[in-house]
Amino acid sequence: MKKTQHSHSNQTWLYRFEHNFRLGAVGGLTFVVLFALLLLTLALNVLPKNMTGALFVMILFGSLLYYLGSHLPIVKTYLGGGSVFTTLVAALLAWAGWIPTTTVATVRGFLSTSNFLELYIVALIISAILKMDRALLLQSAVRFLPVAFLSLIVTFLMVSTTGMLLGLGFTHTALYVTFPMMAGGVGAGIVPLASIYGEAFGQSAGPILSQLFPPLVLSNLLVISGAGLLVSHSQDSPWNGQGALLKQKQGQDDRQQSAAAQQGLQAQNLLTGLLIGLAFFMLAQVCHALLPAVNAFAFLILMAVLAKTFSLVPAAYEQAAVDFGQLIVQTMTKPVLAGVGIALLDLDALMHTFSWQLFVCVLVSVLTLTFTAGYLGYLFGLYPVEAAITAGMVNNSMGGVGNVAVLSAANRLNLIAFAQMGTRIGGALVLVIAGFWASFL
Repeated sequence: MKKTQHSHSNQTWLYRFEHNFRLGAVGGLTFVVLFALLLLTLALNVLPKNMTGALFVMILFGSLLYYLGSHLPIVKTYLGGGSVFTTLVAALLAWAGWIPTTTVATVRGFLSTSNFLELYIVALIISAILKMDRALLLQSAVRFLPVAFLSLIVTFLMVSTTGMLLGLGFTHTALYVTFPMMAGGVGAGIVPLASIYGEAFGQSAGPILSQLFPPLVLSNLLVISGAGLLVSHSQDSPWNGQGALLKQKQGQDDRQQSAAAQQGLQAQNLLTGLLIGLAFFMLAQVCHALLPAVNAFAFLILMAVLAKTFSLVPAAYEQAAVDFGQLIVQTMTKPVLAGVGIALLDLDALMHTFSWQLFVCVLVSVLTLTFTAGYLGYLFGLYPVEAAITAGMVNNSMGGVGNVAVLSAANRLNLIAFAQMGTRIGGALVLVIAGFWASFL
């Protein structure tokens, strides 16, 4: 009898652990079994070195770290919560060698070589734009772009002057600290920037790239943390739009689409939505081939805005694209944050080149961008918190990857289109200005 009661007690505890303690999409007991399986594959070095292995690692680490970051008292209140914790701790685990280098390479290959991040960002942009009310979209864009560009100009002057006062020199700070943080990330930012400098100065681009990377990594870390802190400490402020950029009520289109989304997702619609998003990106690639000076994502945003403005996409296809984007956001954001931390945040490079002068310049850049964009956003009729994040902080992030991390930390992924707009267009202008400056020198 006692044995039966003991067995029943164990079953009750296991049942409660499985159903009341959930990490991501699975219960606590299932997660423990799956994580133990992951550790076994890593110990035996049998994790597949392809997207199946990468996804298994990203989903499990993302679920665990996000849960911890959302529940640890100090972290969830003062350090940005689950998104920040996931990215930074994943980066620390990889940097400390607790995640095998082969696994890091597998995740990096999936995110960068196979470019899953590209699909993720395309889905976010298309769904975010097609979901918006067309009138609000145009009004927001017209006010947003001046805020973003003016914030970049003010920040450029502040940071470069700070570097000069610290003994780094105005020009050196501009070329090797300010411009790298504002150039739009890695692939579309500091990589072409290093080539521009190399051609202008008659040097190899490799050593130059190693100088441009540290300020970008450090600024990316600060804006991710800063975005989470800004939102958590302004929840009850009238300056917080709770995810809305423009100070105006929700439009009719948004209400209709929200009602349609509540009817549930259908498998065929998800495939349709994926196809619509890919079609937009293919068209953007064609435009980029015809006009290489403009980034493909800039064309993607432009065409999505035009399609929404002139109702070029039938309502059913538009809703399908929105549904697919929402599916990507809800299922892949935590894994992507973990993957970014594991594979794309190079803390080792940052540690080797860190100096207090660099830290001060980066901190001045983040603070200036944040306060300038927030204040200008207020003047232009935008919510200061949302303006500070989308027109300010993201312009010190690692491009598309950084935008996702910053907006996730701020719980503002619905504003990805504006973040990308500022990053891509602003980054392109920075590359042009840097090219002229380097050639002149």
